[in-house]
Amino acid sequence: MSTLSEIEEAAARLSPQQKQELILFLAVRLRADGAEMPSPRKYSREEMDSWLASDEADMETFRRGG
Repeated sequence: MSTLSEIEEAAARLSPQQKQELILFLAVRLRADGAEMPSPRKYSREEMDSWLASDEADMETFRRGG
C-alpha cells in the first residue's frame, strides 16, 4: 500500500476493534512527530442546556411513539 486511497480502502475493511487500534496508533505517531493537536472545543452553558432540552424533548416524543 502506497497511496492514501489504498490505505483508506484497507482501513475500511478492518473490524471495529482494529479501527480503534489504528486510530490510537495514529494519534501516538502524530504526537511523537510533533503534530499540533486541535484545541478542545468550548461550549457555553446556554448551548449545552439547549442541547439537553432538545434531547429531552426528543426522548419524550419517542416515548409517546411519535
